[in-house]
Amino acid sequence: MYYVYLIQSAVNKIIYVGYTNDLRERLKKHNLGEVFSTKPYIPLKLIYYEGHLEKEDALEREKFLKSGWGKNYIKRVLKHYFSLQKLGRT
Repeated sequence: MYYVYLIQSAVNKIIYVGYTNDLRERLKKHNLGEVFSTKPYIPLKLIYYEGHLEKEDALEREKFLKSGWGKNYIKRVLKHYFSLQKLGRT
């Protein structure tokens, strides 16, 4: 199984999109500062993930979620999360 995931920084609320075949281990590495691209932003929390059977499907989905269309999709899917975040409830 391959996972596409979104994590968010508690420091500046930046969202990072990635993929992995071991979601728990990858999140652990992010929060231990072992991932160069997210090290300045720890701690990070998982806010969304999807499972895919094929690596290629996960990679395509990751690419989509990083695009403008994908960002709009995430805003729609997580609209309640983001509205609670604006109120300071997350």
